[in-house]
Amino acid sequence: MIDERHEELAALYSLDLLEGAERASFESALAQDPVLRDLVRDLRDSSASLAHTAPAATPPAALRARVLATIAAAPAGRPAPAEIIRPPLSLFRTVLPWAVAACFALSAVWVGQLYLAATSEASLLRDSKRVTELSLKSTEQQLEAERILNRRKILDTEKQVADTTVLLTDARTQLAARDGQLATLTQRIDALTGASADLGRQLGEARERVAALTDQLKRDTDLANLKITALASLLKDNPQALAVAVWNPGKQEGTLKFEKLPALAPNEDYQLWVVDPQYKDPVDGGVFTVDPKTGEGRIAFQGKQPIKSVNAFAVTRERKGGVPKAEGPFVLLGK
Repeated sequence: MIDERHEELAALYSLDLLEGAERASFESALAQDPVLRDLVRDLRDSSASLAHTAPAATPPAALRARVLATIAAAPAGRPAPAEIIRPPLSLFRTVLPWAVAACFALSAVWVGQLYLAATSEASLLRDSKRVTELSLKSTEQQLEAERILNRRKILDTEKQVADTTVLLTDARTQLAARDGQLATLTQRIDALTGASADLGRQLGEARERVAALTDQLKRDTDLANLKITALASLLKDNPQALAVAVWNPGKQEGTLKFEKLPALAPNEDYQLWVVDPQYKDPVDGGVFTVDPKTGEGRIAFQGKQPIKSVNAFAVTRERKGGVPKAEGPFVLLGK
């Protein structure tokens, strides 16, 4: 198949309009491509046939009379003056068809160039359309991938919430059981009041058990008041990262357990933030690093300011040592 550039050069070559290195390069390609040679031959035949399309011209009768009158008026033996010499009619008949052919050839070249330009523009439009279609398809695929990742993160978060709910339900069940045990022991203490010394000793032991159970009950009550939050990943290139924050409002301390976090550069740290509605900015919970091999870890933390209510936890990537106010991108977030 002949490309558009060679078609244009073939049209110019068939009219002998190529010169120098361009002509030599085209003749080299012409020697190796029989299809291109056929195209040049057809173009030359078409150009030559244009010379025969001009109609035969008959000179007007007045011209013949003027020529004969001029000859008769001229003195014998003197040539006709230069200003009255007219070219012979045969010269017109010879030159006129070639002039017409040249005009047709130039017109054909001009039309051919317009055709090649239009063809080139159409090709550019087709290429632009293909590029646009590919870009649209790529965008659709990217949106579909993001939808799948977001759906996966939602499912993982829902599972974490379900697991946390089960843990809280078990804790409340154990707390109810301890309440029943405490009521039973209180009844036994009342029954043993006023008994013998042996019973007094047993009463002392029972009271010790009551104190121990009371402490346990208090600890279990604190467990029921814990704020447990699952933090989901905000990293597009690492959606598996997650963490769980447990906050004890009574002791004003908490624990953060995390996994699958990417390792940071030596001049960076992860920083934990606690969102308390009583403050304009999140409360600094301290900085931490991860195991570069596993991305896992566990830290205890406290707020740099007293925390009354926890609305959310967040983890950002900051410069080494941390910052007083979050600057870097968010890595984990949980409400």
